[in-house]
Amino acid sequence: MSALESNTDAWPDEGVIIPIDAVDVRVTGAAHPFHQEQVERAQENWQREITANPHLFDGRMVLLRALRIADGRLRGEGHVVPYSTFLWWRKTRAKSAFHLFAMPAILSSDGALILVRMGGHTANPGRVYSPSGSLEPEDIVDGGCDIDGNIRREAMEETGIDLSLATVEPGYHLLHMGRAVTLIRVYRYPEKAAALVARVAEHIAADPEPEIDEAIAVFGPDPVAHNYPPFIPPILDWLFRREKPL
Repeated sequence: MSALESNTDAWPDEGVIIPIDAVDVRVTGAAHPFHQEQVERAQENWQREITANPHLFDGRMVLLRALRIADGRLRGEGHVVPYSTFLWWRKTRAKSAFHLFAMPAILSSDGALILVRMGGHTANPGRVYSPSGSLEPEDIVDGGCDIDGNIRREAMEETGIDLSLATVEPGYHLLHMGRAVTLIRVYRYPEKAAALVARVAEHIAADPEPEIDEAIAVFGPDPVAHNYPPFIPPILDWLFRREKPL
């Protein structure tokens, strides 16, 4: 079987959100070319990272080599790499790799999007975005990535919110920025925002090592209301226009 080839020339512009009907991300057992080429520099960078933040853990995650987006379908080929390799790639944004991650858009019955503020000990301290995380080896099922399983697991671990109890919209939406590709799926809850935020607060209080500091209910698309990473403002604009069309 020939290796999957990317088609970035056919992708939408950065920050433009498009619907995706199907996702197929396969994981090969071979080493990622970026890891092979950059392992020494990645380890040098890792020493700097853990000097600055000793709480970081060099676990394992999926970094993609190739991605194709066409006809409402996303296909990818990835490799398991150390987290240290990913952090070095995140600084270089080398064209030999992509970072694909999925996030839930958790909507309350009174029209809020529930986001979280990451803890100071994490790799994204103080950033505000949806509870989410990179694809990990435990998300690999029969050689492919279980995207929905990853979304549910990350949300449960960080917030205690069980996404299996929500009404989920079919399909996904996608945007890309700087070779980082975000998959979004919408989950609707009958509870109001205050109840969901309180539920997350209880989870944080009971967790001996919480990843997040708090949950935040966002009711509008203001791009500077919180310390958002660059990919969140386009999602807010898209989501609130979709929910409350002008």
